[in-house]
Amino acid sequence: MPSKSGVRSSLNSWLRRAPGNASKMALPGVVVLEPFHTSRILCFIVPVTKGTGGKLKPMGVGIIDSTRPGDARSPHADIAQGRGLLRALRNTGITVFYQTPDLKVVWGQNIPENWLDGRIEGKVDRDFLPASVASWISDRKRAVLETGISDSVEFRDGEDQSRWYDMWIDADFSDEGVLQGVITTVVEITERKHREQTLRTLLREVSHRSKNLLAIIQSIATQTGRYSTTIEGFLDRFRGRLHSLSFSQDLVTSSDWRGATLSELVGTQVMRFRGDEDHSVRFEGADVYLNPNAALHIGLALHELVVNSMSHGALARHDGRVHLHSELAKDGDVLILLWSERTVGLLSPIKRFGSVALERVVPLSLDGTATVEYVDGQLDYRLEIPSANFEIEQLSHG
Repeated sequence: MPSKSGVRSSLNSWLRRAPGNASKMALPGVVVLEPFHTSRILCFIVPVTKGTGGKLKPMGVGIIDSTRPGDARSPHADIAQGRGLLRALRNTGITVFYQTPDLKVVWGQNIPENWLDGRIEGKVDRDFLPASVASWISDRKRAVLETGISDSVEFRDGEDQSRWYDMWIDADFSDEGVLQGVITTVVEITERKHREQTLRTLLREVSHRSKNLLAIIQSIATQTGRYSTTIEGFLDRFRGRLHSLSFSQDLVTSSDWRGATLSELVGTQVMRFRGDEDHSVRFEGADVYLNPNAALHIGLALHELVVNSMSHGALARHDGRVHLHSELAKDGDVLILLWSERTVGLLSPIKRFGSVALERVVPLSLDGTATVEYVDGQLDYRLEIPSANFEIEQLSHG
């Protein structure tokens, strides 16, 4: 190891040649001196500032031992490597600063602007770190200096405590084991924290909606079983209702759990049985955006209406037609959905479970009301849906 006087002489010689040497600065405020030729190849990383009269003033010295057994590389290659590492550090946005054992900053790189505008040389933690954590972080650093065991902490910063950081603290020892100082590395993790919070929110939402979906399935299974006389009949009706639920659920999922438009829901439930080109069910009126719960239950109501109409109503005839109309009432506070069809010469299409679902299960789930009227071969199903179940996006459809 060269003597301190030798290092000082080399450094002073370099500074005397300033400002011409300023062009050799690897980064603003950092210079890399020529290798010190001894039995070992030592490169010096020197943070500097401009003193009075524009003279460069050293803030400390970092030493890189470039010696490698049998290494025949030019010492200048190691200087280039040092410059490259410093530039790479600048590009990463990772904050690094070096402190003496009494925790005064010697140099720093990529210092956040809100930390004394990035000018922290000669300062201590309480001068630039958040007041709420500065003392605590200093205590952790002193513990690292005392034990030599690295540590890491997580803290928040900013006026509203909205920025998050990870900090790693490492003691710096010379080759002889003498304590030199402490190296602190800081990485902002605000975006990661936001992603984690979003993920937690989504998981809670998925859990909540999964429970609601299971409750709906349980209700469908119970009611279907109550009105089925054979296992085959139960399985056939239960499968149909589950498929209806799954189609509505697909619409909800594809919208990132926002819901589905009424027109999409009608098209999906009718298309399952009638095909894309079928126009036997005509939908007209206000097209609103239903929330997930409304989409699932109104989808179930549409399924029951279509299935019953195909078995006992207008859709059982090749020329049968159904009119589905929606309109906003009470200044947009209520959506009225009206299904109308002629069933002359056929049996009443609303039977057993279908009646329970349409008149009780669906309206209760939406906090709404429903009526079924069958007079002189005319079937009218009216469902009133409060505005808490939908958003108004389009004025009309048809």
